[in-house]
Amino acid sequence: MTAPVNEIGYAHTGQSWWSVDEEPTPELRWPESVAVYDAMRTQDSQVGSVLRAVTYPLRRTPWRIAPAGASAEVTEFIADNLGLPIAGQDPKPLSRTRDRFSWPEHLRLALLMLPFGHMFFEQVYRIDGEGRARLRKLAPRMPRTIEKVDVASDGGLISITQYSAKTGDRARSIPVDRLVAYVLEQEGGNWLGRSVLRGCYKNWLIKDRLLRVQAQTIERNGMGVPLYTGAENETDLSKGAQMAQAWRAGQTAGSAVPYGAKMELVGVTGSLPDADKPIRYHDEQIARAVLAHFLNLGTQTGSWALGTTFADFFTLSLQTLAEQIADVATQHIVEDLVDVNFGESEPAPRVTFDEIGSRQAATAEALRILTEAGIILPDRSLEGHVRQTYGLPPKDPRPARVASPDAVEGGDPGGGQAQ
Repeated sequence: MTAPVNEIGYAHTGQSWWSVDEEPTPELRWPESVAVYDAMRTQDSQVGSVLRAVTYPLRRTPWRIAPAGASAEVTEFIADNLGLPIAGQDPKPLSRTRDRFSWPEHLRLALLMLPFGHMFFEQVYRIDGEGRARLRKLAPRMPRTIEKVDVASDGGLISITQYSAKTGDRARSIPVDRLVAYVLEQEGGNWLGRSVLRGCYKNWLIKDRLLRVQAQTIERNGMGVPLYTGAENETDLSKGAQMAQAWRAGQTAGSAVPYGAKMELVGVTGSLPDADKPIRYHDEQIARAVLAHFLNLGTQTGSWALGTTFADFFTLSLQTLAEQIADVATQHIVEDLVDVNFGESEPAPRVTFDEIGSRQAATAEALRILTEAGIILPDRSLEGHVRQTYGLPPKDPRPARVASPDAVEGGDPGGGQAQ
């Protein structure tokens, strides 16, 4: 049997981006979807809370460079470029950040793939005094600026093109070897991904309409509806209708009617529709879209006793998302840096992160147990950290005067204390 080296089938037609876009909702087809998802994340408090619940733990967790078989020189070079500490080593003092790559800022922008489904970056290097290419920045190519995505028939990315109005008269494509692409839930050759907000779009849309109706209900029925009753033999009610329509509440509000006519505020007969419960329901569905069920505790469903179970599922989802970011950063940031500076045969380190939710505060009891077990040894830096953590004053550099045994046994009123 001969080993197959060429593909017979295809993952993408290779014609254009829309050949794999089977989105049935017109307003959610790219590029119109970018404006919709942007409105969702900026105008709805529940959607904003959901996205922060996903992104903030990922940004807060410590990220590191793991050697993974790479030499010490290569590992230190990558760690210095990305500004991350090396796993298992004491962190080095931070260098100046001006005109240097910032991992926290890059991570914040990379997580925009959650609402938009994709986020592209262009690699920009600078050559140092030793002739090595150092990472200057990963320039973000925002989703709203992308005009075209070229995809090969095997599903691989070829290039992206931004709107020519911002790049000159001639549109310039950015090839894949200059790109770092974060794509959420990619299928086949769909490099646009799928927004984490896609599943709750319907709930957001209905909730938005309910909020508008609720506001109109309060506005229209808060003071009642003006009703003009004409006087006897009054056939033309146009002036009265105009007066009722112009009625507004306020300190100077008032009206005058002819003799026999009447102006009154009439309330709604019966009960008004309650939009509060449907709004809460759709808020719950929005939170469920990212497994953030704990955001609903204390409203309609569940109790705080379920918080631990809900948080476990949510933490696992964050762990999976962080692993995807680490894999993309390793393949298209770290390995590219190693290839350019040390050759493609050189082993490359990896981007890793601490397990989300695993970090616990070091209590005094925990420090005592670790010290007695010989796992850690008390030193000056540990003492300073403990003093700062527990709000104790800094150590006095002056030597302390300790009471002598003779003074203590004899009951010396001075007690041998420092004067």
